[in-house]
Amino acid sequence: MTNAISTDHLSKQFGRNSALEDVSFSVAEGTIYALVGANGAGKTTLIKLLMNILAPTAGRATVLGMDVAELQGEKFNRIGYVSENQEMAEWATVGGMLDYFRPFYPQWDRELEARLVRQFDLPLKRRLKQLSRGMRMKAALVSSLAYRPALLVLDEPLSGLDPFVRDELIEGLREQARETTIVLSSHDLAEIESFATHVGFIEQGRMLFSEEMAGLMGRFRAVTVSGIAAGVHVSEGYPSAWLNAELVDGMLRFAHSDYQGLASEAELRAILPQASEVQFEEMPLRAIFLAIAKASRLRKIAIRDGVAA
Repeated sequence: MTNAISTDHLSKQFGRNSALEDVSFSVAEGTIYALVGANGAGKTTLIKLLMNILAPTAGRATVLGMDVAELQGEKFNRIGYVSENQEMAEWATVGGMLDYFRPFYPQWDRELEARLVRQFDLPLKRRLKQLSRGMRMKAALVSSLAYRPALLVLDEPLSGLDPFVRDELIEGLREQARETTIVLSSHDLAEIESFATHVGFIEQGRMLFSEEMAGLMGRFRAVTVSGIAAGVHVSEGYPSAWLNAELVDGMLRFAHSDYQGLASEAELRAILPQASEVQFEEMPLRAIFLAIAKASRLRKIAIRDGVAA
């Protein structure tokens, strides 16, 4: 499968501050790729590097087979880009904005434009400055989808929108995904879980993982083990896939990051033969990210304390 986006050890520094560090990942054509992480994690910086708004400090990236440094002018005819703080001509009407953009894109589809305007219930005669944030985002999305881009990049498109508008935008993106690779950043994990096919998690400028959503959801389980005696050291000898093990009132709880069905259950029984009951439960995306983030921070603390010692 061909990659729509590929990065190789991509980094960006602002003075002495590292905003993005050694990021390597790829986005296959035809996927909906969610770039997630807390505010300030580096998502917007990465997207701006991919769109050639910022230049990398180190590493390289390609978009639709082109080095990002080449992205300018007509080469954006195949790329749609919408940001959370999209600058728009406030004085223009929605219809006037679409009239202005149309001649720049030879492949502009008037029928698709009309369908999207109807689907999003956009008021063509109203000025952009009079629109709600949700309506402005819809207008920006129509102007980026109407020329059928091969790649659509969205920076926090769902942030601050009411649930009804979010659902409308997600439905529109689902329909467009049949012919367009979509990359979007978000910290709204509930919506991402419902329609993204792939996901990458950024924390403090580093990509902790990048993989297919189904694989991620399949390999994580919340584990509860009953019958563990008090005073047992909860980290000694445990597999590295057992994240954030905690023992409270005779119950051991942790997140298993490499669940293999019966094999994982047999491994647990061998390590903890005293266990009276074991439960493996599926985890929502939010719980998975919290477990990964907590484990990452605990590792950093352990490394720091080990160096200090």
